[in-house]
Amino acid sequence: MFLRFAYPFLLWVLLPVFIVAVIYRIKFYRYPRYVFPLSSFFVASGFSGRYSYRRYVLFVLRAVSLFLLIIFAARPQWVDERSTVNVNGVDIMIALDVSGSMQLVDDLKDPQQRIEVAKKEAIRFVDKRSSDPIGLVLFGADAISRCPLTLDKQILKDMIGRIELGVINPNGTSLGTGLSVALNRLKNSKAKSRIVVLLTDGQPSPQTDMIDPVHAIDLAKQLGIKVYTIGIGSESGGYASFAGVGMRHVPDSINAGLLERIAKETGGQFFRAQNPKDMRAVYDKIDQLEKTEIETNLFHNYYEAFLHFIWLVFLLIAVEYGLRLFLWRGM
Repeated sequence: MFLRFAYPFLLWVLLPVFIVAVIYRIKFYRYPRYVFPLSSFFVASGFSGRYSYRRYVLFVLRAVSLFLLIIFAARPQWVDERSTVNVNGVDIMIALDVSGSMQLVDDLKDPQQRIEVAKKEAIRFVDKRSSDPIGLVLFGADAISRCPLTLDKQILKDMIGRIELGVINPNGTSLGTGLSVALNRLKNSKAKSRIVVLLTDGQPSPQTDMIDPVHAIDLAKQLGIKVYTIGIGSESGGYASFAGVGMRHVPDSINAGLLERIAKETGGQFFRAQNPKDMRAVYDKIDQLEKTEIETNLFHNYYEAFLHFIWLVFLLIAVEYGLRLFLWRGM
C-alpha cells in the first residue's frame, strides 16, 4: 500500500500560503502591549504578564490543525495495488419487449406472465455480470432507452423490477426500432465485445415500427455488435386470464425466422424459451458464451485515509479552545 492524494493541486496552492502565514506569525507579528498606571506595582509584587509559552502552545495547536485540514482537503487515499478483479470486457444492452402479449402465461403449472419471467431472469443475469456495464431498452409500439450502460447494478435491477406493461404503448412490437436504439447505445463503446440481448414474444408491427428490422441488422453488422435473440412463448401461443372463465388459450406466434436471421447475420445466436425454465437456461447459456477476459486484470483499490484521522483535528481544536476558554483565558 502507498498514500496518494486525489486533489494534489490543493497542496501546491494551500501549503505555500500556510508556510508564509506561519513565518509571518513567528517573525513579524507582534502581540499588542498595554501599559497601566499600576503596572510597576504588579511587577514589584512579583506578578508577570508574560505568558509567551502559553501563546506558543496555542499557536502550535492552531497551526497543526490548519496543516491537517489542508492535507485532508487534498483527499489522501491509501492505494492497494495487490487487489485483482476478473473483468470480462463486455458491454451489454438488454432490449426487452413490453408489448401487450407479454402478459400471457406459457406454463399453467407455473402461471407467471412472460414479462415477470423476463424481468426475474434479466435481474439474475445482471447479478451474474457484476463486472460488465449493462443498459436497458424497452420497446412496444414505441421504443425508449430506459437505462444507459452502467456498472451500478442496483439501480439497473430496480429499474427492471419496476417495469410494467403500459409504461409505453403496448399496442405493437417495434422490434427494428428497439434494436436500433440498443445499437445506438453501444456504438461509442470501447469494450472488446459488445452485445445486445433482444427478447420478444411477437411479430414486428410494420404500422408502428419506424425502422425495418433488416436495416437494424445492417447497422449491427456495420458496428460489429452481436445480437442474441430470445423468442419467448410456445409455437401454439399462450394463456390469458379472463374474468368469469379463468385461463384460456390465446393463439400467438413468434417470427422465429426473423429472430434467427438477426442472430446469425450479426454473429449471435437465437434461442427459444417456451417456459420459465427455458428462459433461465437461455440466460445461463448467453452468460457462458460471452466471457472475453481482459489480459490485465490488475486494478487499484482506493481507501479514504482522512476518515480515520479527522477526529484528531477535532481533538486539537477542542484542546485549543478548552485552554483559551477555561484555563488560559484572555490568550
